Amino acid sequence: MSLPVDSSLLPFFEPKGIVLVGASRNPMKLGFGLARNLVQSGYDGAIHFVNPGGGMLLERPLHSHISHVPDPVDLAVLLVPAPAMPQAIAECGERGIRAAILAAGGFRETGAAGAALEQECLRVAQQFGIRLIGPNCIGLLDTHLPLDTTFLPPPGPTPGAVAFISHSGAICAAVIDWARGQGFGLSRLVSLGNQLDVQETDVLTAVAADPHTRVVTLYLEGVSNGRRFVQVAEQVSREKPVLALKVGRFASGQRAVASHTGALAGQESAFDAAFARAGVMRAETSEELFDWAKALAWCPLPQGRRVAVLTNAGGPGVTAADALESHNLKLAMLTQETEAALRDVLPAAASFQNPVDMLAGASPEQYATCLRILLADANVDSVMVILPPPPMYSAGGVAKAMLPIIYATGKPVGIALMGEKMIQEAVEHFRAAKVPEYRFPERAAGALAILSRRAEFLQTACAEPERPCPEAAAKAQQILSEIATEPGTFLPTAVCQQLLTAYDIPVPGSGLATTADEAIAIARQVGLPVALKIASADVPHKSDVGGVVLNVRSETAVANAFTQMMTDVQTAVPDAKLDGVLIQPMIPDGQEVIVGVVRDPQFGPVLMFGSGGVEVEGLKDVAFALAPLTLAEAKSLLQNTWAGRKLAGYRNVAAGDETAVLQTILRLGQLAADCPQLAEIEINPLRVLSSGALALDVRTRLVE
Repeated sequence: MSLPVDSSLLPFFEPKGIVLVGASRNPMKLGFGLARNLVQSGYDGAIHFVNPGGGMLLERPLHSHISHVPDPVDLAVLLVPAPAMPQAIAECGERGIRAAILAAGGFRETGAAGAALEQECLRVAQQFGIRLIGPNCIGLLDTHLPLDTTFLPPPGPTPGAVAFISHSGAICAAVIDWARGQGFGLSRLVSLGNQLDVQETDVLTAVAADPHTRVVTLYLEGVSNGRRFVQVAEQVSREKPVLALKVGRFASGQRAVASHTGALAGQESAFDAAFARAGVMRAETSEELFDWAKALAWCPLPQGRRVAVLTNAGGPGVTAADALESHNLKLAMLTQETEAALRDVLPAAASFQNPVDMLAGASPEQYATCLRILLADANVDSVMVILPPPPMYSAGGVAKAMLPIIYATGKPVGIALMGEKMIQEAVEHFRAAKVPEYRFPERAAGALAILSRRAEFLQTACAEPERPCPEAAAKAQQILSEIATEPGTFLPTAVCQQLLTAYDIPVPGSGLATTADEAIAIARQVGLPVALKIASADVPHKSDVGGVVLNVRSETAVANAFTQMMTDVQTAVPDAKLDGVLIQPMIPDGQEVIVGVVRDPQFGPVLMFGSGGVEVEGLKDVAFALAPLTLAEAKSLLQNTWAGRKLAGYRNVAAGDETAVLQTILRLGQLAADCPQLAEIEINPLRVLSSGALALDVRTRLVE
């Protein structure tokens, strides 16, 4: 693997000698379980035990102090009470050990006193240059080295190709047991606990660099440094698949904000955007995480999304077809040669089109022959085989007949084994052969879909975010330096428009009127008919309070509309500071979209695109990407929203200028990246014409 591994982490993954401080001869203590796992793991480096009481443990001496431990030793596992941990870390430093796993709890998860103790541990570790994993973790294991620094009960995981990095120790224990029951093995497992020092991003490269690891899976409760995580994960995912289960989906922790973008862009939208940028594939459930991992570890990647379904029953075939479509996969159109070959081996009543239904009496030989025929079809990229318990044969016999065909192909084959007790022999055959099997077609479809997603990701080229206006940053900073607005407040409309103009985002000609006479004068200047919009940072939704009047066609009507608007808005929002009324020429009809950016505390600016106007929060037709964006990411926003797809035209809706929208997205993304003092920027609506697009309304709020 071409990614460099931080040399300070090597003692965790390639230790020459290990010392367990807190080893115990009491079989009921964690210190005994950890010592047992170290010895029974088969680790062939030096293993040392420390306990003030001395004696022997597992035919090894119990040293009374870490200073008595002989070389080699470069990794310490500290299983001592929390109050004693700083001293234990210091003793490791004095001994020359520069890596330690803090396996004990009792730190910040217990409250303020524990948090202070944790910081003292970090201070001592930094004094000696020691890297720490934990505290409040179960450690790590490597099934191929082999090494087991956990205190979990045996048996441990079987050697395999899936690595697991977790913020939760309890999840690790469950995953180990579940993986054994599901027939797939783990390569490396790292429990990070409180992440006092070493964090998920630190170990991601080290774990992925393991030659035995083919897939990296993550259980995340958050990330410690959002942009750094994206940078590292993007590098790793080009080498090996990275899958993530991010929990805490419905507790964003973000305060309410005034813009539509801020209201819709919660923490999870930022994570989705970050994962998309990094090539990390996000699973919705724990089961899905490992369904995908098993497929990616064991299957070749497909050339496309065309799937053939082979079954002995019609109902499961229809279920499979629905499931494939829900995952954006397609039923392959079989060639005439394939259908003819199927007719030669199946009864006349069978279905020779996709899904191929061989009927209930299908034999192992028919399963194998038909599978070979389907895999040979150039229109087929992958095959799903559905196997309910056959009425005339054993499921195990069918599995054995198909395995040579699966071995010989370069296309992925996913197995839907439907049932439980009557399919166990087939389950064992497939698992021993490392062929992914799932209980129902829906799960098999999800696995085939993730293989397609991975193949498509690898076909995309790495691209740097666009900077369409390289000189604009200086202009924007100059504009912002000249304002006297308080932090956390919205900028005046005129300033917002200046910022957009600096980035070549078109805004309609306009003027700010503070009296009815000024409104008439501006209307003459821009040309009737005009639109009137209240100008106030305290009125986020203008139309709700009478702050928008359109298509005003005479000077008298302009004056009347101005006076009425000021009265209505002041009545509706008595505390609002009204700067006046913005007078704009009426813009031709077109499609309306929203383009906005909100600054996420972890990942920085996140851009939103979708259906605009007054119903944006109700429709929620939006998609997100990290800013600044690549052109491919901008196009993806359009492809993933109805607002974007509709730009091509729909029924009586005229087509809009897609290129102008893409340029607005890229330029607004650059503006947000160039100006970290901006918390929110929102263009709503962006009026998209047949040629060009205009930002009719813009709001910008400063960071507090």
